[in-house]
Amino acid sequence: MVRQNPPLILIAGPTASGKSALALALAQQTGGVIVNADSAQIYRDLRILSAAPTDEELNAAEHRLYGVKDGALPCSAAEWAEMARGAIADIHSGGRTPILAGGTGLYLRTLLDGIAPVPAIDPDVRASVRQTPLDDNVAKLRALDPDAAAHLNPADAARISRALEVILSTGRTLAEWQKDREGAIADRIALRPLVLLPPRKWLYARCNDRFAHMIDSGAVAEVEALLARKLNPNLPVMRAIGVPELSRYLLGETSLDEAVTAGQQATRRYAKRQYTWFAHQPPPDWPRFQEPLDLDRLGDVLALLQAKG
Repeated sequence: MVRQNPPLILIAGPTASGKSALALALAQQTGGVIVNADSAQIYRDLRILSAAPTDEELNAAEHRLYGVKDGALPCSAAEWAEMARGAIADIHSGGRTPILAGGTGLYLRTLLDGIAPVPAIDPDVRASVRQTPLDDNVAKLRALDPDAAAHLNPADAARISRALEVILSTGRTLAEWQKDREGAIADRIALRPLVLLPPRKWLYARCNDRFAHMIDSGAVAEVEALLARKLNPNLPVMRAIGVPELSRYLLGETSLDEAVTAGQQATRRYAKRQYTWFAHQPPPDWPRFQEPLDLDRLGDVLALLQAKG
């Protein structure tokens, strides 16, 4: 008898597209458990600015991996994927269906497809690369890893540095490491994905309204508490959308209205980048729901979730 893989529902898409509302409706209808796949909602410090589930929503269905990390401790895609694998296995062991909800493409790709087992980079190598001018790093990468140099944007300092650090520290190119991905679960689950790609005008209006609602819900106080901790400004929690903009207001550099406008703009730009990624990066057989989300039409959404596989 052929053993069937356990199901995993995946609700993905740009911010403000309705992922959380849909996941909650599905969880209530199916008895499933919602698992966070959003890099901001992992931090307990960003409950408001990350649009994390409210107390009422948390009580309406079981949620996992929301607010489980302190903002002082950055969470990598590999760390999140390890936690997600454990949560998913635990949910399956209880005979229930995990509902993965989020818009962090790197998290989803790491969980489904695995991650290259690149060893820790030698600190001296990293320091040397980071202190070298970008043009010199590009030239060295062309000599050591011409394939990477050919497909990377020569102005992308972070990716150029990463590729160069890997080959200098390990003797293997990043592409060679990526052939040996570890931790993938795609072949061990029956994936039921759905990508939400509503009309951009509707999406951007939702971005604006949601950021304004965050202000009314206490986002300024949330950022004030973060600033009081004097955390490293390069931490993900300090670079999350809304934190830099409201920080400038709290430091007296802008007015609140200017900060809100900047936060709304940053949210729309982030949604635009996510929209482009989810429109093109997931496999073409992943269903796309391209209308404004209407939970009164939950049957149509469920039909799309059954369309793959």
